[in-house]
Amino acid sequence: MDTSPFYKKILLKLSGEALMGEQEFGISADMIMMYSRQIKEIVDLGVEVSIVIGGGNIFRGLSGADQGVDRVTGDHMGMLATVINSLALQNSLEKLGVQTRVQTAIEMPKIAEPFIKRKAQRHLEKGRVVIFGAGTGNPYFTTDTAAALRAIEMNVDVVIKATKVDGIYDKDPVKYKDAVKYEKVSYNEVLTKDLKVMDATAISLCRENRLPIIVFDSLKEGNLKKVIMGENIGTIVVAD
Repeated sequence: MDTSPFYKKILLKLSGEALMGEQEFGISADMIMMYSRQIKEIVDLGVEVSIVIGGGNIFRGLSGADQGVDRVTGDHMGMLATVINSLALQNSLEKLGVQTRVQTAIEMPKIAEPFIKRKAQRHLEKGRVVIFGAGTGNPYFTTDTAAALRAIEMNVDVVIKATKVDGIYDKDPVKYKDAVKYEKVSYNEVLTKDLKVMDATAISLCRENRLPIIVFDSLKEGNLKKVIMGENIGTIVVAD
């Protein structure tokens, strides 16, 4: 039986909400440690792991606009929230003995390294986990787009999106009992059917670079390793 990973280089996209657990906002120590254990499990297999985290558990630019915050200001606040989450995950991973670096799209040298592609690649080659914070550094772009962009720059095999559901459905499975799950879906279907996997810019970037996306249930511990080993869980987004 082959015990080597099917995917050798990955980018893991975590939402900020994934870190909340049962809380209404903020970071749950139990949730962040659960994700850290799963990440360590695949690092120990020799997988190169890049990570992008959202900031919605602290602040989201779009919802800030609803409260009267200027969109650009709100997006910058959201980027800083992703850095808070990145540092929290780094701390959690390093408690487990996983060497980690945080690189940010907005320079803040006293806190983290600036994003430098070659430096990030070198860290990954040395077996370090690299967490990319502050999105793309630009307003109007989501952390989904940042994940697609960094994945392409790091030349990964796949983008793995951690969610609370076990794949992509034709409609919200929480609201509709007759929702149908896709095992495989094309980029074009995701866009035309508005399947809410990632935003359109991120999907388009992945499509142009033929970068597959896997959406899976990250709340079940051990699932991340199963995805890495090529097991058929979740939903994969590929070319037609």
